[in-house]
Amino acid sequence: MILEGLVWEDFMDLIKVSANSRTSAVAGAIAGVMREHKHAEVQAIGAGAVNQAIKALVLAVGYLKSDGISIVCVPEFVDIAIGDKVRTAIKLVVDVR
Repeated sequence: MILEGLVWEDFMDLIKVSANSRTSAVAGAIAGVMREHKHAEVQAIGAGAVNQAIKALVLAVGYLKSDGISIVCVPEFVDIAIGDKVRTAIKLVVDVR
């Protein structure tokens, strides 16, 4: 499913964020995945995308707080093959605290 810059991959609970992603849409996706699976991964390539991902994570904390769910995030670098190039992405691993 693609939703305004947001790509959803069910098999990995991976949320891909671009610089054009709406933070509220990404935050809703993070909150939904956390409610259902208690684990989510958010991936972003580039400064603009990372900025949107972090803002969305902060919004998701608020969304989940009203449900009594507290989350923790561990950032990590990952190498992603895009065509014939390898790019470095930031992956935010989100789990229930």
